[in-house]
Amino acid sequence: MRVQIDELRHDLGGLPSPEEAEEIWKGIWLEEAHHSTAIEGNTLVLKQVAQLLQEGRAVGNKELSEYLEVRGYADAANWVYGHGIQPGDWGGEGLLTLAEVREVHTLAMGPVWEIAPHSQATAREGPGSFREHDIAPFPDGMRPPEWTQVPALIDNWIAAARKLASVDAEALPETLAVLHVSFEQIHPFLDGNGRAGRLLLNLLLVRLGYPPAIIYKKDRERYLAALRRADGGDAGPLGEFLARAILDNLYKFVAPAVADRERLVPLPSLATVETSANALRVAAVRGRLKAVKAADGSWRSTAAWVEDYTQGRYKRD
Repeated sequence: MRVQIDELRHDLGGLPSPEEAEEIWKGIWLEEAHHSTAIEGNTLVLKQVAQLLQEGRAVGNKELSEYLEVRGYADAANWVYGHGIQPGDWGGEGLLTLAEVREVHTLAMGPVWEIAPHSQATAREGPGSFREHDIAPFPDGMRPPEWTQVPALIDNWIAAARKLASVDAEALPETLAVLHVSFEQIHPFLDGNGRAGRLLLNLLLVRLGYPPAIIYKKDRERYLAALRRADGGDAGPLGEFLARAILDNLYKFVAPAVADRERLVPLPSLATVETSANALRVAAVRGRLKAVKAADGSWRSTAAWVEDYTQGRYKRD
């Protein structure tokens, strides 16, 4: 991840802004809104999410709350990308504020809360406000602290988040994992902590110049298992999970859009439905695809070279 993020920053110009690459961010936005809410039990499929967010149409016969969950998450993700990639000094206190933590939760949970608030919520426990209830231990062992401790713990959590800018790149995934599970352990809000935690994780990532991480619903059990390991003190599996999620977005959305046809990029960035990343790697190893092996052992090629390879392959076939 360190090698390929360096390439993104120094060779590809870093993350493009939402204005520069609208389609990139729209793709990430749609997938994140769908999969992050699906992890929490939302049953809308990706096509329904796309129609809801792009056309404003609630297609299907789902509960209104499900549409509002997705709408709220999408609004929050849009805010994260807009406020994360804009120019700014993202070191120290600039990396994250308490007001931003509250704002992300407000945007994500506000729409659904209007029609389906938490059954135990008081007037002071709405979106953006910390809980004033204790929460029973979770079946997997996680034990949220007493509600009176939440403000101080969140202050400490934000202070830890602000130190990310000085963390060595190779230590970043595991440090992010510790930070991510710490937020879930605090469980500062009565509801929506998983969604808020993933949104804040992505706000930190894009401010540090990394692609955001999408956690896909097909990986839900692996993600939850890694969270449980991290809750028990072993953050390694969750760090690896997050690093792979970051690279997936780099390959799928960012690198193909910001690299020109002649620039060397990782093979997964050049994969298509017809030609998988594994097929390209095999072709590179066998010398059929013009490619170079980077210092980290991964293969690089260009869009032009892949086009030459696929055209030649089809002629041979």
